[in-house]
Amino acid sequence: MVGEVAVLLSLSMAVMFYFSRQALKEESLHDAEQTLEGTVLKIDNILLSVEQTAGNFYWDLLTHLDQPARMKDYCHHLVECNPYIEGCAIVFRPDFYPGQKLFMAYVYRKGNSDTKEASTELVSKGSFAGRPYTEQVWYTEPMKERRALWTDPLKNEDAEEEPIITFCLPIFDPSGECVGVLATDLSINLLSQIVLAAKPSPNAYVTLLADNGSFIVHPDPEKLSSQIAFGQMEQDVSSTMKEAAQAMVAGETGQKSFRMNHQDWHVFYKPFIRNNVEGRTLDQLGWSVGVIYPDDDIFGSYNHLLYYVLIIAIVGLILFFVFCHFITRRQLKPLRRLTRSTKRIAQGHYEAELQAGESGNMNEIGQLQNHFQQMQQSLSAHMGELENLSTTLQERGKVLRKAYEQAKEADRMKTTFLHYMTNQMTIPSVTIEKSIAAICNNYHDISLQELDHNVEVIERESNVITDLLNSMLHTADNQSVRKGLPPQKEVPHADNEEERQ
Repeated sequence: MVGEVAVLLSLSMAVMFYFSRQALKEESLHDAEQTLEGTVLKIDNILLSVEQTAGNFYWDLLTHLDQPARMKDYCHHLVECNPYIEGCAIVFRPDFYPGQKLFMAYVYRKGNSDTKEASTELVSKGSFAGRPYTEQVWYTEPMKERRALWTDPLKNEDAEEEPIITFCLPIFDPSGECVGVLATDLSINLLSQIVLAAKPSPNAYVTLLADNGSFIVHPDPEKLSSQIAFGQMEQDVSSTMKEAAQAMVAGETGQKSFRMNHQDWHVFYKPFIRNNVEGRTLDQLGWSVGVIYPDDDIFGSYNHLLYYVLIIAIVGLILFFVFCHFITRRQLKPLRRLTRSTKRIAQGHYEAELQAGESGNMNEIGQLQNHFQQMQQSLSAHMGELENLSTTLQERGKVLRKAYEQAKEADRMKTTFLHYMTNQMTIPSVTIEKSIAAICNNYHDISLQELDHNVEVIERESNVITDLLNSMLHTADNQSVRKGLPPQKEVPHADNEEERQ
């Protein structure tokens, strides 16, 4: 019974923890979706801030295209008024200004990411990042597309330059011809710091991937510095993580589990969709945002709760077994005493004491004790009667045995006496037989004297036999008298006168 209860309790706990884990997983999915939405909104707000700042200066810039000296002021004020902007460049197509093959005004921030100050350094040269700006994507793409756009992460060949993403606005002259580009740079290091500051959980982090697989937001700055970060994933990363990264680059929505650095992780991802704001181009960037949680952040409290509940359950089961054992031993104690008493009774100790059931505890065992006590009392009484009867029978047996021995002795004596008397009668009988045979065989020739002699012999031997018979009768009369029987008459002798006549 105790084992069945333990199994039932274990199954109930297993079912409870299974469904609680499913509920926790669903809640984690919901939290991840909210985190993704919040992350997208935060990043989009930063992008929108850069776009609006550039747009505000853009319209004034269009009215002063004929003043190249003012371009550096636009760049300076634009970088100065928006802390998210890392640098600003205004460039024009070759020979736009007479006497200048290439024109570029560039202002950028110096110092570390926390204490950057605007620099008014004006770069007026025909190359940038080791190549002419006319060969760089942040110039060629907007000139070609004739629309505002964001570039994928770019990195200057100068090791001191941070990787950036650039918002590019094509500049149109009054005739509608695209003549230049206003480019505002956003440091992806700074973007990562801003996004990662709002941690979704103690050990979780957010990642933003461009459509070329490079990281825009990531906690590891080294990954931000590489334009082919997706292609240089660590060797120990599982294939599931690579599949998740490929799904993010493909613009899919979902979640996957993977193992990295000997730890289980979960990634939740979705495409980066920009908000619809009036005057804003809705061309999607092809980016994808993901939230990566370690398994402990999702199921850590659940696992701790599981350990606590398992410990409590094990301790509870142990206490339950101890309690049941104590109760069982306490309840079976009268039954064990009854077993010992009945065993003594079975061994022949019928006087063994049987304890009656307690008046306040008349359960089945108490009733059994009372019934056994009644049975023992009845059995003891019957055994006493049997012992008395056995004693009486033993005494009578002794008397009968003695009588039997006496009868046996009397019969032996009788047999001996009869043998003796028979032997005593044998000789007279033989003598009488011979005399009678002599008379019968020679009655024609026998003489009177010889006949008298034979008659006397017959008479004498007959008297001997008669005396023996009377002696036997006398002995039998004595026994008959002892038994209360009448005596027998004596046999008369042959010489009696009456007998002769």
